[in-house]
Amino acid sequence: MGRVMDAVGEDARLRIRDEKPFQSLVRAVINQQLSGKAAATILGRFQLLYPKSGFPSPEAVLKTHVNRLRSAGLSRPKCAYIKDIAGKVMSGVVPSLAECDKLEDAEIVAQLTQIKGIGRWTAEMFLMFNLGRPDVLPVHDLGVRKGFQIAFKKRKLPEPEQLDRYGEIWKPHRSTAALYLWRIVDFLDDGGKW
Repeated sequence: MGRVMDAVGEDARLRIRDEKPFQSLVRAVINQQLSGKAAATILGRFQLLYPKSGFPSPEAVLKTHVNRLRSAGLSRPKCAYIKDIAGKVMSGVVPSLAECDKLEDAEIVAQLTQIKGIGRWTAEMFLMFNLGRPDVLPVHDLGVRKGFQIAFKKRKLPEPEQLDRYGEIWKPHRSTAALYLWRIVDFLDDGGKW
């Protein structure tokens, strides 16, 4: 990893978003399978549906007709996912930030993956970028796997299980390792020399 750090620089810190879990999870669903620009446009339109609040409450979303949500550019499945997130917040399945402070990473992942549209990857991104958890290694993430392949000069992408085993040596700083693995891919994509 030292070579990766030398190549891309030492500034790989978690940039933590100060968002309530509802907002963070809705943002994650909107971003799924979209370019950053398209997702930002749809997120902006979604927020404009609720001009007085900046970001809607779960209650407001539950009261919103699907066709109104679709007018922001959301697909039917994403509308269903967002409504399910709102319902799960209301029923207590989605922990508050204070509750997250008392839960282990695996407990949060287990709770969040009960929600339609929230898989392990999304839950791990929530742990890293919303909660600032320092020891998360998203082994199913293509960018992390590709970064590992580059950094350790592997001929093929590592399987998630292989990456998980190797990642044990980075404990308790696996989130930082993931950031560097993502960054080496971006560094090379931007024309950097390795």
